[in-house]
Amino acid sequence: MGCRSTRHPCHSPTPRRSERQPLADAAATGATEEVKTAMNADRPSMQILFCVTALASACSRSHVDAEVSAPPQLDGPEMTREAAQRILRDAQAIPTPRGIEDLEAVEIGGIPQWISVRGRDRRNPILLFIHGGPGTTEMPVSWYWQRPVEDFFTVVQWDQRGCGKTAASTPESAALPTITLERMIADGEEMVAHLRAQYGKDKIFVLGHSWGTLIGLELAKRHPNWLHAYVGMGQFIYTRDNEAVGYRFALREARRRNDETAIRELEAIAPYPSDDMLLPLPSVIIQRKWVAAYGGMTWGRADLAHEENLRRLSPEYSDADLAADDRIVGVVARLLPQLGRVDYRGTTRLDLPVFLFSGRHDYAVPSEVSLAWFERLDAPLKQIVWFEHAAHMMHLEEPGQFILHLVQDVRPIAAAVGDAAPPDAPGTGR
Repeated sequence: MGCRSTRHPCHSPTPRRSERQPLADAAATGATEEVKTAMNADRPSMQILFCVTALASACSRSHVDAEVSAPPQLDGPEMTREAAQRILRDAQAIPTPRGIEDLEAVEIGGIPQWISVRGRDRRNPILLFIHGGPGTTEMPVSWYWQRPVEDFFTVVQWDQRGCGKTAASTPESAALPTITLERMIADGEEMVAHLRAQYGKDKIFVLGHSWGTLIGLELAKRHPNWLHAYVGMGQFIYTRDNEAVGYRFALREARRRNDETAIRELEAIAPYPSDDMLLPLPSVIIQRKWVAAYGGMTWGRADLAHEENLRRLSPEYSDADLAADDRIVGVVARLLPQLGRVDYRGTTRLDLPVFLFSGRHDYAVPSEVSLAWFERLDAPLKQIVWFEHAAHMMHLEEPGQFILHLVQDVRPIAAAVGDAAPPDAPGTGR
């Protein structure tokens, strides 16, 4: 089914001369120049609304893939980015008889939308990862953390409308006017229905991250019978409280550190958020900038340059796919006015198991806001998992704990109803 990642039709056969520079040099020079550009233009970055600061978007987005018959050899002092991507692509191959390794576009909401479907055994439950942003795809960084999860789940990465590979394959003039909160939720409904039908599953798991938790929570509300359980990671509940708590954190840290630049910029946008909750984009950018700088996005780090570099090595993304990330400015502009009015405090019951994955230091989508909601929530089963050494990017900051809780806490719900591969028979390789 679909295209294998080693045979993606968008892969370029030959890298341009400028793309042959060593990986370390490419990352360093590209990051510096794009940070300057972002700062000068005040343009939003990856996950501008809920996840990522505008000024943390850094690296050059050039990317090349090529088909190879054998992995490249490490026979020189330097390695090109293309060679590293080939190695990752080969290492990611799933050779097991029941394995799934699909990369394809499916018709969702009237346009082709790209998914990656990967797992060691198709008898395992499906886990649909709904990425954040809006506009920040997870597929190009999933190679870093996802491979062990594929032993226990069939993991689906979905590039949403206007994002990543989906944006690259659809003219912006056709996709952008269709982007609304309700349309994105409807896309999620269609995607779940497609996965259930295509892979013969009565139910699947949905994991929403940051912006993706709005779509995920709506799926849990509207279609609990479609899901084994819902996992909210960096769960969004109430815009006003999210923005206010994050702002107070940034201003408190700025004053504690006597950071005059930060204090001046943050005080200039007060009161934040405003009473009308219009969320002017320049104000959002300033708030996110300093939340990230003080570790509220990724604990112990001041930016997301490392995540940008992981994207550049993606074995599944072409130049065009990475370049499409620039279109997220339009996606954010379309959704921002609607997101200011989001309020799930009145959702006090869900008719399915619910898990909350929460970073102790998350101030991008503050954990204290979702915790207050979760404590009032009535559900057949609910569990909160704290990531004590993480902020908002838990799966990247503590990937071991992330995998452990998916396997130990979440997967047993599917296993209990027979939707999981049995343990391998000792000594048989089956």
